[in-house]
Amino acid sequence: MIRCIRRAAALCLLLLAALLVNAVRVQLVESGSLGDNPANRRNAIARYGEPRGDILVAGRRITGSRDSRQQLRWERTYTEGPLYAPVTGFSSQTYGTTLVESAEDPVLSGTEPLLATVPFWTDLSRGRPPGGDVITTIRPSIQRAAYTGLGGKRGAVAALEPSTGRILALVSSPSYDPGVLSGTGRETKAAWARLNAAPTQPMLNRAIRQTYPPGSAFKIVTAAAALDAGVVSAADAPTGTPDPYVLPGTRTVLPDAAKGCANASLAYAIQWSCNTVMAHLGARVGMAGMRDAVARFGFNDRDLRIPSRVAPSNFDLRMSPDQLALSSIGQFNTTASPLQMAMVSAAVANGGELKYPYLVDRVTTRGGGRTINQPYQRSYQQAMNPSTAHQLQRLMVAVVEEGTGGNAAIPGAKVGGKTGTAQHGRDNSGTPYAWFISWAQSHDAVQPQVAVAVVVEDADAVRGHISGGGDAAPIARAVMEAALRE
Repeated sequence: MIRCIRRAAALCLLLLAALLVNAVRVQLVESGSLGDNPANRRNAIARYGEPRGDILVAGRRITGSRDSRQQLRWERTYTEGPLYAPVTGFSSQTYGTTLVESAEDPVLSGTEPLLATVPFWTDLSRGRPPGGDVITTIRPSIQRAAYTGLGGKRGAVAALEPSTGRILALVSSPSYDPGVLSGTGRETKAAWARLNAAPTQPMLNRAIRQTYPPGSAFKIVTAAAALDAGVVSAADAPTGTPDPYVLPGTRTVLPDAAKGCANASLAYAIQWSCNTVMAHLGARVGMAGMRDAVARFGFNDRDLRIPSRVAPSNFDLRMSPDQLALSSIGQFNTTASPLQMAMVSAAVANGGELKYPYLVDRVTTRGGGRTINQPYQRSYQQAMNPSTAHQLQRLMVAVVEEGTGGNAAIPGAKVGGKTGTAQHGRDNSGTPYAWFISWAQSHDAVQPQVAVAVVVEDADAVRGHISGGGDAAPIARAVMEAALRE
């Protein structure tokens, strides 16, 4: 009898040990894979069991939460969703998150450890604090001016404060309402299918995720490279550009839409957008000089975050001399996002120092309480010498006051600009993109307050009449006027 009890006790101990081993396996070894298993809805239920933190613009909440009374309880809502969609992105119970909703998801969802009042309390309690708030740098009047200016046309606007790098406006058009993607079910899936199938690509963030050939707007970068390298001794000196100008190593003659470009000065070439002069100067700067110059402005940077990822703007690092000449006027394989070209304008406006662009001003606990993170203003690069920046400021002012950018002029303010019309498509058959980059300074300010880049994909004018000065400059002027009023 005692022998049977001993055997039963041993078997029970063995079973208990097996149970403990299995518990360790489930709780520790396999907890990660079980938690991430799509069939496990505990994480989703917990994630949407409390209202999400909000994104704010100028102290006003542009997001909210709605009680759906379903298993995934709280759905995201958006105030003026299409206006701010290029900033917020979407938070969807079905399709995840994008843009600021994604980059700041730990804060907004309440999983960020810094939200806890007591360190490690979240780990011990297995709970989560309320989601925090994200305060952006966007200014409502500037954002609205850009959105209204585009008027539903395909294009984008980016506006920066040159002295700090704060992003004042970020607009992509046409836009969409991210609220239609917040929930689950057939309506959400139908909205997703409709938006993805739309030929205008409303969910594409053209301001930071799309790159375009910048055309003549890129000539500001080439001018900075030529002045810094000493290829041009003075902006008003003749450049020795022949007429006609034949691309190096070829028999191809580069055409000029402007008159009087033969042996023209850099000042004249910027004012009237001479292709020949700027291509000639880019070829003289050389591959190494142009490569270093574009890097200082942010081209080819694959790590730029604002905090959302920014598509890298491209300048090829291996080119033949004729390709380099074309790239120096914003053609060949050169592409840039609107944010990148706003950075070019901001560097000129800020005396050559380019500040790192940022979209989030600070992150706080719910209701604007304790600040848990505040990105600091920092320098990105010294894009050019201060003397070069001052010369380019003068040349960009001449573009607006006497050249191709007259539509951007603002009474009582100093405005600098550069137009661009970018050819694209097979044999340049596509509708040209209209570009305008600019900066503005009110008469009583000590430095420029705003730098802007505008691109319009589908201008209304007849193909031959499409231009940055005619189609993009009026939009830039409206944005700059709103910024100066701020």
